[in-house]
Amino acid sequence: MSTLYPLKFKTIYKDKIWGGHKINTYLHKDFGDLPNCGETWEISGVKSDVSVVDGGELAGQSLADLLEQYKDQLVGKKVYDHFGNIFPLLVKFIDANEDLSIQVHPDDKLGKERHNSFGKTEMWYVIEADPGSTLIAGFNKELTQQEYLNTFNSGHLTDVLNKEDVKAGDVFFLPAGRVHTIGKGLLIAEIQQTSDITYRIYDFDRVDDKGNKRELHVEEALAAIDYKHYPEYKTKYTPEKDKSVHLVTCPYFTTNLLDFDKGVSKDYSKLDSFVIHVCVEGAYTLKYNNQSYSVKMGECILLPKVVDHVELETTEGFKILESYIE
Repeated sequence: MSTLYPLKFKTIYKDKIWGGHKINTYLHKDFGDLPNCGETWEISGVKSDVSVVDGGELAGQSLADLLEQYKDQLVGKKVYDHFGNIFPLLVKFIDANEDLSIQVHPDDKLGKERHNSFGKTEMWYVIEADPGSTLIAGFNKELTQQEYLNTFNSGHLTDVLNKEDVKAGDVFFLPAGRVHTIGKGLLIAEIQQTSDITYRIYDFDRVDDKGNKRELHVEEALAAIDYKHYPEYKTKYTPEKDKSVHLVTCPYFTTNLLDFDKGVSKDYSKLDSFVIHVCVEGAYTLKYNNQSYSVKMGECILLPKVVDHVELETTEGFKILESYIE
């Protein structure tokens, strides 16, 4: 069996009705003949779209293959004991050229009962935002299920949704159950549970190129929605140069922002987990075991559990979303 090393994967490109061209023009990723690209899946264990290693001795092997072979050497003992041969996180870039549908995701209990799937808790980091961009996260007041349904049926759903002005660097944590949508003009990095279950509540009466509206899941969403109102929906953090700044901790992932103008040494030996780096700005060289791996904006790299100490070197600076499971 080959020795594990920092792993890059082939990007999976997704054509979406609301997608655009920033994946190419801003992140410099070539999505080929697709008319547009709404999402890229960078690291995925979702059965229909499992990531494949790009580069090194393990090139061509799938993430599922690696998990079966390497088990806790890849993800850590605690993670493997809990998730087995399913990689627990999905990492995406999302380009919203138009508003996404208003939607909600089930939690683990509902996901298991209905779909034999994990739920979907996620976080967003805004890479780039057109002037005036907004998104929706949660409600602007507390509702009962019946009040929600009455508002929906009257055609006034958007009146009770919490709209946020958005700029680059903003972070939103979206636990399963939170109604949300990414607004037009946003380029986002998303870290989420391994799940592709979405209940689409409202899609602005859009039609595809054949004149068909997309399926809605109004009834299915009712049991999934969290109807509470929360005082804050945007994640508060204070940016700091050349430090690790904590963004999000939940049972499914912890994410920090590394904003460095100079190199840094990272010791992950006390962490019983894999680590994912998502580069959202700049570029760096990751050094491990006398090998160098270049990473630039729009790229991700997976550090297996056994890769416990790396050096990050940079000439132009970088911002990385660093994620793992505690």
